[in-house]
Amino acid sequence: MVVSNPTPIRSEKIRTIGIPAIDLSCKRSQVAELIMKACEDYGFFKVINHGVPEEIIERMEAEGLEFFARPASEKQKAGPPNPLGYGSKNIGFNGDIGEVEYLLLHSNIPSVSQRSKVICKDPIKFCCVVNDYIEAVRDLACEILELLAEGLRIQDQMILSRLIKVTDNDSVLRLNHYTCTKNANKDQDPLGRIGFGEHSDPQIITLLRSNNVNGLQISLEDGVWIPVPPDPAAFCVNVGDLLQALTNGRLVSVRHRAMANSSNARMSFIYFAAPSLHQWISPLPEMVTPQNPCLYRPFTWAEYKKATYSLRLGDRRLDHFTTGSKEDTR
Repeated sequence: MVVSNPTPIRSEKIRTIGIPAIDLSCKRSQVAELIMKACEDYGFFKVINHGVPEEIIERMEAEGLEFFARPASEKQKAGPPNPLGYGSKNIGFNGDIGEVEYLLLHSNIPSVSQRSKVICKDPIKFCCVVNDYIEAVRDLACEILELLAEGLRIQDQMILSRLIKVTDNDSVLRLNHYTCTKNANKDQDPLGRIGFGEHSDPQIITLLRSNNVNGLQISLEDGVWIPVPPDPAAFCVNVGDLLQALTNGRLVSVRHRAMANSSNARMSFIYFAAPSLHQWISPLPEMVTPQNPCLYRPFTWAEYKKATYSLRLGDRRLDHFTTGSKEDTR
């Protein structure tokens, strides 16, 4: 079942559509088709009845609120980001700036345990909460990828989920906090200030959950921005660059941004599902035909990740990995 959630915003540059909300409790074959269609049409959708326990979500949100409520001097003990750790305003290493503070954590248990020592006064509790949340959303990401493989008619339906199940996967969890901007000059900045600028996610798939505050927007091919209404019952899911490469461009990594124009602070939790650093990425055999020749040269996640950090936030990274690009030295 799909539910549309349009929310009007007064702007010539922003329009509204029904964001697909897919009920994972429905018949599996139907859900697989709906997920595939949503990925093809938008590269983005919501899932409800997702199976992630509310208790795990509430505990994670409580830890996030407690951390971001601390004085700046205490939060800065968990930084500067390298790229893991606490950061504020500066996004990446190339001059991108946003109205955001964030905490970036690797998804593996030893890394979370080590970081917890400088993040909070009760590192054991924080570590347990974060690991429980990561495990739950990873399971959800795997379920979605297996449903997507079924919708794409891929024979090995675990071929995508297997990439993020490996013990040395490079998935990360990011907590973003956007303070309220009620004192901003709306005449000079009618659309609000940029919290996190336009970009696509480099990983395979992204699962996002936020509090009940507006701000997230996605962009379709025509360049207009579409607001994504907050939904406490749902996880937002979007296609990442690696999934675009794996499907030979059939699914396109959605470009999105976050605005910090609300009178309330916005907090989001984003799980970026990624393979191991040494994993080779290339279009799956089922995605390549004489009518749809291979678009992307093989590359490792480590290679692509390095390229991600070397470019500005909004640069189209996959353009550097097409079969006809200058970087294609095969």
